[in-house]
Amino acid sequence: MQEHDLNFVRVEMAIAEAPPRSGKGLIGWIRNNLFASLGDTILTLLGVALVVLIVPPLADWLFLHAQWTGTDRTFCATKAQGGIHPDGWSGACWAFVGQKFQQFLYGRYPIAERWRVDLVGALFLVLLVPLLIPRVPRKGLNALLFFVAYPIVSFFLLLGGWFGLSHVETPLWGGLMVTLVLSFVGIVASFPMGVLLALGRRSRLPIVKGVCVAFIEIVRGVPLVTVLFMASVMLPLFLPPGTTFDKLLRALVGVSIFAGAYMAEVIRGGLQAIPTGQYDGADSLGLSYWQKMGLIVLPQAVKLVIPGIVNEFIGLFKDTTLVYIIGMFDLLGTVTQNFSDANWASPQTPLSGLVFAGFVYWCFCFAMSRYSQFIERRLDRERKR
Repeated sequence: MQEHDLNFVRVEMAIAEAPPRSGKGLIGWIRNNLFASLGDTILTLLGVALVVLIVPPLADWLFLHAQWTGTDRTFCATKAQGGIHPDGWSGACWAFVGQKFQQFLYGRYPIAERWRVDLVGALFLVLLVPLLIPRVPRKGLNALLFFVAYPIVSFFLLLGGWFGLSHVETPLWGGLMVTLVLSFVGIVASFPMGVLLALGRRSRLPIVKGVCVAFIEIVRGVPLVTVLFMASVMLPLFLPPGTTFDKLLRALVGVSIFAGAYMAEVIRGGLQAIPTGQYDGADSLGLSYWQKMGLIVLPQAVKLVIPGIVNEFIGLFKDTTLVYIIGMFDLLGTVTQNFSDANWASPQTPLSGLVFAGFVYWCFCFAMSRYSQFIERRLDRERKR
């Protein structure tokens, strides 16, 4: 059988091609991300048009024609700085925010005692920042101080009545302080509650599973407003005569229960995503149920559902605004309460206050979102290694 020669020799030069388009630098990034195709070009032009239409008037209202200083509404009406806009409208009334800023932070907490709130906030940052930085050592001690010692110290500092500190009733609390207290306690309490409920729902014991399923479905089936209303108004009716609970404590319990039911379903989704081989491997090592869950299953499950967990935390942080319906004034409630101040009654006051409150909520939620993405990238790098 004759073998064919498979060698190929080019006898003429290949046709010259255009050099490849640069994908590096600013021009390359713009070409690849904004004008890569006809559709991308159209969307880019529409986006630029929207920016041109929205950003200049927004910047004009927020900064250029805004009133930054003043002691009453006349400053926002007469526009001592820059004059009224040629179209007849004035900008944001940041003077209102500046005058009410302390109240937005502390509510009606006594001025002479606000150093206690500042100390609690400083301790929060001192303990939280090392806990969030992966390279800082002694995470166990840090977590013990943050989740156990810090709440106890904060309770005595904020409420007072001990160690020579004057007692400050919780109805005087308000503003951002109440928002952070509700969200911090809700986040810390809802996570372990959600883990236990998720494990209980997957339990093989019928009674345990039934109780957990009933709890989760009942709580998830009603809005948070109903839970807060029941905790604040209806719960005292079922208690013995003369037995009362602080309104803030009732709100904390209601928020924690509500968030724990939703957290349970997030954790359960992570548990279902774990292959059965992980359970079998843990059983083959002779681990007990809690050892298997604590050392093998839960660490993997929580890693898978970090976006869902952070999403619940963000939702809980924003849902604290609903305590306004039971007579508590968080940040948004304190801002809206000050709209009735006759000294600051102007067309720009409500919108300015709401923009300020929205910006504060956005800063906290954005920080939680970015940190969760950082943790996801770090865990992904460790997995690839």
